[in-house]
Amino acid sequence: MIAGAILLVVVVTMVIGARGVAAMRTTSDFLVASRRISPTLNAAAVSGEYLSAASFLGVAGLMVKDGVGALWYPVGFAAGYIAMLTLVAAPMRRTGALTVPDFAEARLGSPALRKLSALVVLVIATLYVVPQFKAAGMVLTAVAGTPYWVGVVVAGAAVSVTLALGGMRAATYVQAFQFGLKMLLFVAPAIWLLLQVGADTRRGALSPVEFTRFSHVTPVEFQLDTQLTITEPTPVAIGGGPEQVLAPGTYPVEAGATWTFPTGSSVPEVAGAQRPGGETWARPLLDPGGAGHPVLATWSVLIATVLGTMGLPHIIVRFHTSSDGRGARRTAAITVGLLSVFYLFPAVYGLLGAVLLPELYLSGATDTVVVALPARVDGGWAGFLVTALLSAGAFAAFLATSLGLLLALSGAVSHDLLPGTTLRRLRLTTLGTAAIVVALALPAVHLDVGVLVTSGFAVAASTFCPLLVLGIWWARLTARGAVVGMVVGLVASAGSIAIDLFAGTPPGLVSILFGQPALWSVPLAFATMVLVSLRGRPPAWAPAAMLRLHLDERRP
Repeated sequence: MIAGAILLVVVVTMVIGARGVAAMRTTSDFLVASRRISPTLNAAAVSGEYLSAASFLGVAGLMVKDGVGALWYPVGFAAGYIAMLTLVAAPMRRTGALTVPDFAEARLGSPALRKLSALVVLVIATLYVVPQFKAAGMVLTAVAGTPYWVGVVVAGAAVSVTLALGGMRAATYVQAFQFGLKMLLFVAPAIWLLLQVGADTRRGALSPVEFTRFSHVTPVEFQLDTQLTITEPTPVAIGGGPEQVLAPGTYPVEAGATWTFPTGSSVPEVAGAQRPGGETWARPLLDPGGAGHPVLATWSVLIATVLGTMGLPHIIVRFHTSSDGRGARRTAAITVGLLSVFYLFPAVYGLLGAVLLPELYLSGATDTVVVALPARVDGGWAGFLVTALLSAGAFAAFLATSLGLLLALSGAVSHDLLPGTTLRRLRLTTLGTAAIVVALALPAVHLDVGVLVTSGFAVAASTFCPLLVLGIWWARLTARGAVVGMVVGLVASAGSIAIDLFAGTPPGLVSILFGQPALWSVPLAFATMVLVSLRGRPPAWAPAAMLRLHLDERRP
């Protein structure tokens, strides 16, 4: 039944996307749907595209893993659209550009800046789309028992075929439909869970108690390599073997291992994580990895999510599908309202997950808490049905976001990096790009979805945000200033994240500065662009470009 629900979403996605096939005749049709999308339909599509795996599954999972402070993520996601509404939406549409690199060259007259911008699109979109495919594989494995690669390949095939056939118009219809589907399949199960769990569990969710003892026999299948610290003699059965008592100490656990803890045994501590329900867990600030600087970490995440939203290439291109600047502004305003409704509900899943499935913090599988909750609440047909609905909604989230990201990747390669864009090349590039992303997602099973997505926001905030804000609002910006500032922002953000992800950093302040670099990489990029530009001369057409960006393009 669960596999059938997911298959139905995939089939409906491709059928709806087929509506865009007949209308696609030019590259403009493929990239921006000929700029004829109404604000309401566009806002629904933007919301469907934006509500990714990080929103549908990641926020609830981060709450179980990092605590109540994870709710700052949806605050930043929604607030980013207010900043975009104020600073970017209408001026970007008035440029007449098809992509962000298009805007960069039109504003500053630099082919080199266009190429650099296209490379940045590739970095941001890859950081964002790989977690979508990875989450698709994990969810299908968790609810249907299929190998991880099956979900990755199914998501890649559905997205690439839909986009190659119908382009932006197909993506718009699909994303608008999937936004409504996600709202229904995310909100209705949340209400069912609240009614089903009973008053005691609801009170426990609002006043959680630290997870220190297993309340029942609990098998834990570790998704990540983990370091456990045992503070008292603890009985455990490892890999299906006989029960043994482990002495206090530190024990490494390899990904894929299964440990079964009996009722009443002590819960081990996990390096860099905090037990659900504890005092630090309930604090409304972010402190990933227990670095000890929660206010600094919270500000860094907010800067990345709010300013990074303005720099996401698959979101920015959405405003080019509007008929004019006023339509783009209306699209952003409606989107803020739609997102605000959706983000009321991740807290429900996160708080219930911390009470009913706290052992997920040990296994590293907190991303699956949303689809795992119904079976824990009701082991009968009702729980199975709700699991199927949530799985279908989660798959819709992967597909909707991946459509936009794959379109951004294909446009960057075919339209901005290679000369002579044709419709045939765009279609072939879409299929090839999807194959590469699937290949990257297959070995990414042990990477954290939330970490990768946040990294994409940090890179976007450190590169495209300064370019767009200064390019739209400051006439003195020069091509050299933009190039140097973007290179500095890219190296600072992506380099720091890569060091933290692959080489590791010592705990404390350094781990925050490298793991969440937006706090310093964004001001550094802005300052570099301004200082380098002040030493040069802006293009002669800068005043005319500023007028075009800010004057209403509609004639009386």
